[in-house]
Amino acid sequence: MPAFAESVPVGAFQLVFWGAVLVCAVAATVLAVRHHSTPAPGASAPDTVFWDVFMGSAVAIPAILIPSLAAPWSGAVLTVLGVGAGMAAYRSSPRITAWHSRLRQQRLDQPVYTAAQAEHDTLLARWRHYELDPASCIDYPAMTDVRLPETSALIKAMREAEQLRAGRHQGYAPAVARFAVALTAAEQAAGIPAARS
Repeated sequence: MPAFAESVPVGAFQLVFWGAVLVCAVAATVLAVRHHSTPAPGASAPDTVFWDVFMGSAVAIPAILIPSLAAPWSGAVLTVLGVGAGMAAYRSSPRITAWHSRLRQQRLDQPVYTAAQAEHDTLLARWRHYELDPASCIDYPAMTDVRLPETSALIKAMREAEQLRAGRHQGYAPAVARFAVALTAAEQAAGIPAARS
């Protein structure tokens, strides 16, 4: 009787351990196969998928067989667990792939976003010169007169850039470029020399 009492906690620990290994192996294999089954142009999908399945099987099959040698019922439990993990990974793979693509795109967009922020700050400083400097307000009143189409377009472009900056929107960099064009057009319409702007 003591031998049975000692084997139950060890068996439960082994079942949890091998169950975790199996779930991770099956889920990773399903996600890898789904990802590699639609390859980029020029890539070899069947070869990559074969190796994904082979590597996943090399972990999943021993995770079922080793505990089955100690307790045959654990093989059935682990098989059901593996099938469930595979189904869950298959159903959730589009969301995981989309999330991964968003992260990759954010990493790619980060330098563009940082450069757009620096340009935006420079443009805002240039605009504030006309808005806050009393001498510039007197010399170039058209820069603050929103009745003029160029100044009105400038204000709209500035607001759009500000709104997109707050949300880290993908269209932020083009909005900053439009703000720069609108500011230059408003300066030209106000008669500001190019060297001053």
